[in-house]
Amino acid sequence: MTENLRIDYVEFYSPRLEETQDFFAQAFGWDFVVYGPDYRDIQGAGIGGGIERAPAKAPLVVLHADDLQAAYDQISAAGAEITQEIFDFPGGRRFEFREPGGAAMAVWTKA
Repeated sequence: MTENLRIDYVEFYSPRLEETQDFFAQAFGWDFVVYGPDYRDIQGAGIGGGIERAPAKAPLVVLHADDLQAAYDQISAAGAEITQEIFDFPGGRRFEFREPGGAAMAVWTKA
């Protein structure tokens, strides 16, 4: 079975990043890798995840794609609203979209 377009990562948003990190560590036993003052990579949660310092909003579900452009074309053709075009980040590339019911999602691939 292919891992293409499977849920791979969940990104949380918190204006109080350190407090959210402390809560996740105490409540769930998760560890973290610090990527600067505004991002923590979650370790040990059973799925990849992160916390970004940002206004609170619903978590972002992130899928992994073998071919990012093919995923972009497929998702766009299915009716998604692309909310952020393909961009680079340390370790990969991704785009973000909103499915017709309103959920925000993203797709990424390794660099």
